[in-house]
Amino acid sequence: MSEFTTLETTMTDGVFTIWLNRPEVHNAFNTTMLKELAECFKELQSIDAVCVILRGKGKSFCAGADLNWMKAVAQNDYETNYQESLLLSTCFYAIYTCAKPTIALVHGVSLGGANGLLASCDLAYCTDDATFSLSEVKIGIVPACISPYVVKRVGEYGTRELMLTGRRISGKEAEAFHLVNKSVPPKQLDPTAEETIRHLRTSGPAAMAHGKKLIFEVTNNLTLMEAYDFTARMIADIRASDEGQEGIHAFLEKRKPRWVKE
Repeated sequence: MSEFTTLETTMTDGVFTIWLNRPEVHNAFNTTMLKELAECFKELQSIDAVCVILRGKGKSFCAGADLNWMKAVAQNDYETNYQESLLLSTCFYAIYTCAKPTIALVHGVSLGGANGLLASCDLAYCTDDATFSLSEVKIGIVPACISPYVVKRVGEYGTRELMLTGRRISGKEAEAFHLVNKSVPPKQLDPTAEETIRHLRTSGPAAMAHGKKLIFEVTNNLTLMEAYDFTARMIADIRASDEGQEGIHAFLEKRKPRWVKE
């Protein structure tokens, strides 16, 4: 894994954690952080990990775009602005297409583009006292690059409310909107993640990767008739795979499959 200046990474018992590490600005992202996040998730494809955790150092998950970065962007010409915006899209897509299960743990604030980071993850948990806002409209812009992922999570009309009002919501409201999977008291954030990780440890690693690919293709690329054949071929391939055979035999023999460590 590369060395990063705006991220801190750790691997503990097969859990790879990415810490946004600019606590002095509530982990607001700039060009460097976006590039490093995209690179980190690219490198993760070849790392043997149960799952990936994304969280923030210090008082917050992420305050969105760094103000100094925004000032610089405001002075750029169209082409430069476009290239900077592509960094956002590249980063969110890298998270969304990661083959490993991804979990965002949110505390403090998650403002503007930060919601693209959590919405790109498979699962997101937050503290009840966390604050969320799609606040771009308050400065006359729109949350464009995060919109595909927020709409997937929240749905069309919930997204309309959040994006058009730009109002701040609590963790429990974020749960009600389905922006996060669950909101819990601060002391329960880590235990909630650990309970999910416990379930992931008993799932076939290749099966989880295939499951993510299945969901991606069915929701983004395939018509119903195209999925008709694609899904049949996928399950036929997986049943014949080493992991599929091991899982079936373990079930029939009433034992744990080999990927489950005692």
